[in-house]
Amino acid sequence: MLNIEPLVKVQTPDWSKNATIYQINTRQFSPQGDFKGVIEQLPRIKALGSDIIWLMPIHPIGELNRKGELGSPYAVKDYFDINPEFGNKEDFKTLVKVAHELKLKVILDWVPNHSAWDNPLTKSHPEWYLKDYKGDFRPSPWWDWEDIIEFDYDQIPLREYMIEALCYWVTEFDIDGYRCDVAGYVPKDFWKQARQALDQIKPVFMLAEWENRDLHEYGFDMTYAWSWNETMHGIAMGDLPLDKLRKYYSWNERSWPKQAFRMTFVSNHDENAWEGTPDEKFGPALPAAVTLSVLGEGMPLIHNGQEAGETKRLAFFERDPIDWQHNFMADFYSLLLRLRKQHSALWNGKWGATMIQVPNTAMDKVFSFVRQDQQSKWFFIFNFSKQEANVTFCETLFCGQYNAQINGQLHDYDEKTINIPQDFAFSLPPWGYQVFIQHI
Repeated sequence: MLNIEPLVKVQTPDWSKNATIYQINTRQFSPQGDFKGVIEQLPRIKALGSDIIWLMPIHPIGELNRKGELGSPYAVKDYFDINPEFGNKEDFKTLVKVAHELKLKVILDWVPNHSAWDNPLTKSHPEWYLKDYKGDFRPSPWWDWEDIIEFDYDQIPLREYMIEALCYWVTEFDIDGYRCDVAGYVPKDFWKQARQALDQIKPVFMLAEWENRDLHEYGFDMTYAWSWNETMHGIAMGDLPLDKLRKYYSWNERSWPKQAFRMTFVSNHDENAWEGTPDEKFGPALPAAVTLSVLGEGMPLIHNGQEAGETKRLAFFERDPIDWQHNFMADFYSLLLRLRKQHSALWNGKWGATMIQVPNTAMDKVFSFVRQDQQSKWFFIFNFSKQEANVTFCETLFCGQYNAQINGQLHDYDEKTINIPQDFAFSLPPWGYQVFIQHI
């Protein structure tokens, strides 16, 4: 008799079932640009509704072939030390301790694929690095990453060193996992080896900067939903048809196992620095895109500064502190994250409900679906077009009495009862949306 073997072998921590993630660029996060500046804002991040803080790399940065004045945090000079810009190891221990007291989890950005040119490993173990056709250390091919050089993961001692370093920060500082840079450039079997070693210390949460289903098998709890972001951007710019978004969710449902978390986002450090701010990338579609990223399937990411309107592209190699100011996005994210945490239909992976499409009479403009479980039912209507949409809906899944809604024009929550019959007709302005909520 045949057995069905699950694709996902990792045990995702139970605490992540309704978690959201918040990215911190320590250099730009506060006027002082250090760990103490992060610690001061941890209560605010917790109040916003986030659960996991992802710190961009905290290690010393290489000086040889450095880009800009301060260099890229992804050019790591020492995997066992702290960038003195940010403080020292005691400061970092304090950050983790305060975060844990607030019931926040802390994951570190890990750079496994390459190091700085002046990492001491280039002297002690030059055989751990890949070489070009001349026999010299080489940056990643086809990229403008001249400040780094690539490792060779065919070298077993390199793997042992990296796993020792990964375990060090969990054992000595009690961090809760890692976001792994360019994870697909490292062999998949290494991630199995690393995850097994880390889970022997404590259950960890692992995020891969990659979009590949099979990385979930032994290594990662969550991968990037790059294609979600690219599709939403294309729709917002008028370059892609709405059907591309339906194809993303079809792929998500049929190809990816339910246990695999996908990280949905409208911004991150790469997007902000090289592609544009959320306003630049999404324009008037931004509130609708944010709402879908938070309440649709996937774990939402907040890039630091989004809640303040993310008014500028942050310099990557220099000091360029975030312009913190009051913006409606702070209250908006707080509302969405609070609702998400309260209602299990909106949770992550196997703990949440599948999005079920509701066909409508304006399929080229309107994206509509239901998420429901025994606790609640959610009917979502998005007009992802620059024209007004007048629409009716097919089948009966959406019908019922709803006792609250999110108003897509005011971006607020209204406890008003409305009965939605089968012949329900609705009008939405360009890029408008409405979410109807039924508490069962």
